[in-house]
Amino acid sequence: MDKNNKRIALVTGATGGLGTAMCEQLAKDGYHVVGNYRSKQKADEWMEAMKNNGFNIELFEGDVCSFDSMGAMVSSIEKEIGPIDILVNNAGITRDGRFAKMSLDDWNAVINTNLNSVFNVTRHVINGMIERQFGRIINISSVNGQRGQFGQTNYSAAKAGMHGFTKTLAMEVAKYGITVNTISPGYIGTDMVMAVPEKVREQIVAQIPMGRLGGTNEVAYLVSFLASDATSFVTGANYSINGGQHVY
Repeated sequence: MDKNNKRIALVTGATGGLGTAMCEQLAKDGYHVVGNYRSKQKADEWMEAMKNNGFNIELFEGDVCSFDSMGAMVSSIEKEIGPIDILVNNAGITRDGRFAKMSLDDWNAVINTNLNSVFNVTRHVINGMIERQFGRIINISSVNGQRGQFGQTNYSAAKAGMHGFTKTLAMEVAKYGITVNTISPGYIGTDMVMAVPEKVREQIVAQIPMGRLGGTNEVAYLVSFLASDATSFVTGANYSINGGQHVY
């Protein structure tokens, strides 16, 4: 399929609040955007909602926790759309709880979805990027991977691991015209955060010097910035976007 010379951007976790904003911003900025999904019902509803907003974004089924599933998904995208130029590793979950009571299942679920997924997807696109001498890999981490957070040993470990992955891969592929960067959002006004009880949400906002939650569009703009040709000298970096909640 002819992609009309547009660079192809794959966003994992596309149907979530952040993923949706990223897909929209990348599409506005001229990229051919594709996403992945696990739930067909949610995917169908999401694509319909996106079409109603003027975006025609294809979704491809795949489990980011499975290396083979991601291989099949990437092959399908490359066959139907074209080679992936930009990868946004955005898929993530939480399974919070104090470490002393954390189950092995909750540990593994978060490590697999948030960290192993980065290997599972990136490994299938990196050699094509090397061959074409161009690529943008953007890993969506978290402020809680930078500073830690009570009840999130699994989540913080996975998100910190994402940036360790970023730093080393960035060094390995820099000579091929590929950049690898991390974005570490603070508390963003997604459906998940807005579902938190108002009193708890007020306590969170009180800790943010900006005095508000971040917007999904603000994170999406940073993603699109790092995806651009103009950022070819930016690699191995970790961009904080947290309203001043954590500075160092």
